[in-house]
Amino acid sequence: MVSNSVKTGQEIFANPFSLPSSFVWDNYGYVWSIASFNAYLKNSVLVTAVSVFLVLAVSSAAAFALARYRFTGNTFLYLFFLSGLMLPIRLGIIPLFILMKNLNLLDTYASLILTYTASAIPFAVFILTGFFKALPKELEFAARIDGCNEYRIYYQIMLPLVRPALATVAIFNFVQTWNDFFIPLVFISSDHLKTVPLGMTNFFGQYQTDWNYLFAGLTLATLPTLIMYLFMSKQFIKGLTAGAVKG
Repeated sequence: MVSNSVKTGQEIFANPFSLPSSFVWDNYGYVWSIASFNAYLKNSVLVTAVSVFLVLAVSSAAAFALARYRFTGNTFLYLFFLSGLMLPIRLGIIPLFILMKNLNLLDTYASLILTYTASAIPFAVFILTGFFKALPKELEFAARIDGCNEYRIYYQIMLPLVRPALATVAIFNFVQTWNDFFIPLVFISSDHLKTVPLGMTNFFGQYQTDWNYLFAGLTLATLPTLIMYLFMSKQFIKGLTAGAVKG
């Protein structure tokens, strides 16, 4: 993909697996400015960042309450969140479309952000609840003796201890939201609101596809995901391997 992103269209068809005979950097300039990739990138960054932030904020608070406090309906509420894992969002796309239409949210950022956030919360609550349950109660008791209220126990004591789980949830939802094509296709119709996967369809014509521009756009689209993983990989691996070794 990277090699073909700096070739001409003719060279891709002639030698698709060879190294480029000369580097055509103009492909990136065309994609970035003339093909409006910068606008699509801004939309994807905005939608993905806000969605992931809301998922982490809402899910961590819900998981903390479910894991650390016993109250009437605790188990039912936990199972209610888990039931969301069994219902693919695409099965409910028609009622969701009607709901967004009635709320006048079609063709807005809010329609994407609310959909991504709601669909990601069940998985995030499932992961974070397990991590919060594993934390020793002595930490909570010590914090209360030192005068911490419930908010400080959650935000300053418990939340930093589940950073590996937060990183796992963040990366998982970042990749899913960043690469999603279906939800923007249903909810977004204005060109200036398109995300990167939807904007890439501009390179597909009825009779011709600009493969050199498409590969350049796909290469640019992978960079934020790669940077995100490199930045949080240490915490992500800790989250995946937590509990694998005892003693």
